[in-house]
Order: sequence, then C-alpha cells, then structure tokens
Amino acid sequence: MKNKEKQTKKKRIAIYVIIILFVIGICGAFVIALNNIGLIKFGSIASGKKAELNYTTTNSKQKEGIYMTDVSEVVEEVMPSIVSITSKTLVSSGNYGPSFFNQEQYAEGAGSGIIISKTDDELLILTNNHVVDNAEELSIQFVNGKSVDARIKGTSEKKDVAVVSVKLSALDNETISSIKIATIGDSSKLKVGNGIIAIGNALGYGQSVTTGVVSAVDREVTIDGITSKMIQIDAAINGGNSGGALLNSAGEVVGINSVKYSSNSSSSASIEGMGFAIPITDVKDLIEKLMNGTNDDKGGAIGVEGQIITENQSKNLDSPSGFYITKVVSGMGAEKAGLEKGNIITKVDGKKVTELSVIKNSIYSKNIGDKVTLTVSYLEKNEYKEKEVEVTIS
Repeated sequence: MKNKEKQTKKKRIAIYVIIILFVIGICGAFVIALNNIGLIKFGSIASGKKAELNYTTTNSKQKEGIYMTDVSEVVEEVMPSIVSITSKTLVSSGNYGPSFFNQEQYAEGAGSGIIISKTDDELLILTNNHVVDNAEELSIQFVNGKSVDARIKGTSEKKDVAVVSVKLSALDNETISSIKIATIGDSSKLKVGNGIIAIGNALGYGQSVTTGVVSAVDREVTIDGITSKMIQIDAAINGGNSGGALLNSAGEVVGINSVKYSSNSSSSASIEGMGFAIPITDVKDLIEKLMNGTNDDKGGAIGVEGQIITENQSKNLDSPSGFYITKVVSGMGAEKAGLEKGNIITKVDGKKVTELSVIKNSIYSKNIGDKVTLTVSYLEKNEYKEKEVEVTIS
C-alpha cells in the first residue's frame, strides 16, 4: 500500500515538473518573441552599454527635382567687385505747360555697378545708362562702406549701358585692398534653367543677393519704342538693382540687371518673378569702347531734355502737343541749330511726336554726324509759330 502511494506521489511530482517546464518553455518563447519584435530589449542595463537613439537607415540618393542651394562662396568672392551708385539729377518741377517749367530741384537716385577694369589712374565701373543719365553728381560706395565721387566715362542710351570712372588717387589703401575686378563670362552659353545669382543695391538699402534660374534667353523686350534682346530671369529684381551683376554658378558676370525693363514691361498686369538683364556678350565690344571714352557710334543725341505734352494736356494749356524742351545742352546739335528752352518739337522727320519713342527711334536709326529734321513750335508775341530746323546728331 505504502509502495503504491510512493509511486503515485512520484508520478504527480513528475507531472508537475513537466507542467512547470512546459509553462517555462511557453513563457520563454513568448518573451523571446517580444524581444525580437522590439517590445522587450535585453542586455541594455546588465551589459552597461550606453543608450543610443535608433536611427533609421535611409536611401541617401537625392530625389529628382529637389536641391539645396548655397551660393555663399560665390557671393563672398564676387561681392568686392559690386558697388552702389548714388546720383543727383536736376529736374524740373511743377505742372505741365510752358509757363510752369521755372522751378528746378535735385532728385536723388540709387543704382548698382560692377568694377570691370583698372588703368594706371582710374577704376572703371559698368552700370546702366538710366542709372547715371543726366546726373549732375555721382557717388560710388564700395564694399568697405567708403564713398568717393565719380564721373561718366562713356554712355550708350540705345543699349542702356554706361561706364563711370573713379580716380585711383581718391581711394585709400583700405579700399584698394578690399575691392576686386569682376570676371566677365559668356552669356551666349546660358541655357534655360541654368542657375543664376543677382547682386545689387536693392531699393538703395545696400547690396543684397537673390537667386533663381534663366527663364528665357533672347527675349525681345520693347521699352520706349526700342526693342532689345534680354535674358529673362525669375530672381527678384527691385529698384536700385539696375546696373548690378547677373552671375552664373562660377561667379562670372553674364548680364547687367535692368530693373527698368521689368518695371515698365506691362502697363496693367502685375509682374511677379519676371526680371530682365542685358546679355554681357552682346555689349562687350561696346563696353570696351565706353571704357576708353568713346560713346556709341549709333544712338547719339541732339542735346535736349524735356517732357511730352499730350493732346489732352495741350488743350488745357492752349499749346501744341509734342516734346516740350526744358533744357538745351551746351555745344550740341540742338543749341547750334538755334533751339531754345520752351520750344516744342511737334514732328521728327515728318512723324508726329506723340511720345518720346518717336524722337528716339528717329535718332537711333542714324549715325553720329547725320542730320534729323525737326518741326518746332515757338512762342512769338504770345502766339505759337512753326519752323523746320535741321539738327546734327552728336
């Protein structure tokens, strides 16, 4: 009896052991599964290993069309060759009409320029003609903040390009050591989509940088009746950027930013992301001539300044419509032909003057030394009379 009880007890113990081992095995397998899926992590405490973040391994290949752009090195290299230009121009104020053009005052303008060359005694700076046109005073500010006076070396109104010069003797050693001569590139190699950098004195606040791409090449833009082929860009261009540098990715000057064109290219629609620059290769020969003091062979001037009187204004003023002369430049063709302040140019080569482009187109179609026929109205005993004069373009 006792032997049977002992055997039964042993069987129970064996069964209990088997059950316990089975439960331990199941629990162990469960724990291992949890560890494998990351819900339980063994060894991090007992091993003394430093806790680390779990970084996901990703494909390092960059997605198409997504790029990060850093142009700081290019800008740092080129910025010493960019200057700010401040101009003072004597302008007439008051209402339209001959009897009201008696008040004159100075207007200040802001623009940009590019240092392109140095001679034995001059520093030469490239800019737009409209930045320095009719300026009585010019001031250049360099990258170190120093400013000096400048003078116009040569201009081309037709191409809207000008070169101004600064006497090296006017620069201190600090300025000379801080500036650089810009490297000229080849704008004919530009392609649509190429990255570009624009640097200029935006709004007169000082040099600023914008980036973008070439939106179009050889874009025909007509301003004041004159059509030019331009580089279209989507980089932000604002007032004061005129005359600044358009750069390629190598930091070479491939264009002259001309905010004048983007701001006037539409009379009604708002323009966003549509700026224009003069291709540097198209005007490189002209620039070299201007650097040496020779003006453009074509696109000369007759030597008058003034303002258009429209037909509506002429009715109110009881005067002819046309171009009212506010100033005659000494020594030029208009003065030699006897034109005076207060005369009104009503026709050019037989074409009625309804806007400034009529005069410009007639002059730009001729060479320096050619003559242009003007129909001029002038006051005599409070009555307008008319005459024709021939004026030599200079």
